Amino acid sequence: MADTGMHLPLLLDRPARKNELAGGRSIGAARGEDVVVVIPTLNEGRHIETCVRSLMTGDARLKRVEMIVADGGSRDWTRAVVEMLQEEFPNLRLLHNPRRLQSAAVNAAARGAGIGRRILVRCDAHAIYPPNYVMEAADSLARRTVASVVVPMDADGTSCFQKANAWIVDTPLGSGGSAHRGGRRSGFVDHGHHAAFDLKTFLHVGGYDETFSHNEDAEFDARLRKAGGRIFMDADIRVTYLPRATVGALARQYYSYGRGRARTLLKHGERPKLRQLIPPMTLIGCLAGFALAPLTPWTLLAPASYLVALTGASLVVAVQRMSLCGLLAGLASGVMHMSWSAGLLRQLLAGRSS
Repeated sequence: MADTGMHLPLLLDRPARKNELAGGRSIGAARGEDVVVVIPTLNEGRHIETCVRSLMTGDARLKRVEMIVADGGSRDWTRAVVEMLQEEFPNLRLLHNPRRLQSAAVNAAARGAGIGRRILVRCDAHAIYPPNYVMEAADSLARRTVASVVVPMDADGTSCFQKANAWIVDTPLGSGGSAHRGGRRSGFVDHGHHAAFDLKTFLHVGGYDETFSHNEDAEFDARLRKAGGRIFMDADIRVTYLPRATVGALARQYYSYGRGRARTLLKHGERPKLRQLIPPMTLIGCLAGFALAPLTPWTLLAPASYLVALTGASLVVAVQRMSLCGLLAGLASGVMHMSWSAGLLRQLLAGRSS
């Protein structure tokens, strides 16, 4: 979708109240009738029932929300599970998403929301939600003059590699200090894990760009900020998510993340932040070090230093967590850094259209 450059008259350029800037709450709360929830799915048969049940757990207002599972053509039992759950939850709806992408799923649910719905809550099938997450996110949006509420994510795992991944990803070495990665401070941010939107504003700026398979959230936030929309991170509302459990899956995920970030930078003419420059510069330095090693072995100092840093991180995590699984933390971090950097550099070289 094109960047509309449209101005948002209702939610922009209004002076923030003192308690809002401090992360406090003002008067007001959402009704169940105000809220539409969307869960994009594709072959989520193992997770969707747990996800839906967790989202339906909370106060009585949840019985009046419109909850939509937007399925991209699952070939497992996802749709059958949802149809079974509809007998228990009459407000649960199954929506076909022919585009398959998450961005398209959220857009379709937003456009098809029932009359009177004014708050859009986005949820992911792989996340673990605390009781009343939906209404707390909706309340947080309703009580503030903002276009979007985002929340921090806390990583957790079950397998050894997944635990190591979770322990390192929410640290500065793992995520570069992103505010929504395990952050504890509420306040206005440029980007975060999407939770609740003012539905009218979401549609006004064009929703997600459906050409993005990854990083559609950050790209949307870039357009929202350009239009003057404010994004508030509520650190009192948290999501627990499960990282990828294998090296290959993690590498593919972060390679796609890197390409998506590059497309966002190219689309909006933005410059990468310092924390986004460090991983690709490290990759370039390591590759150059290996390539020039036949001429002078001193160039191997770059990859050796990086390896020492990852090894040190592994030892620290293992000691802190009192688990041998922590020894895989450096591996997980290195996979994230190098895969993300490779995706970013490839997309920057290919250009926006590729």
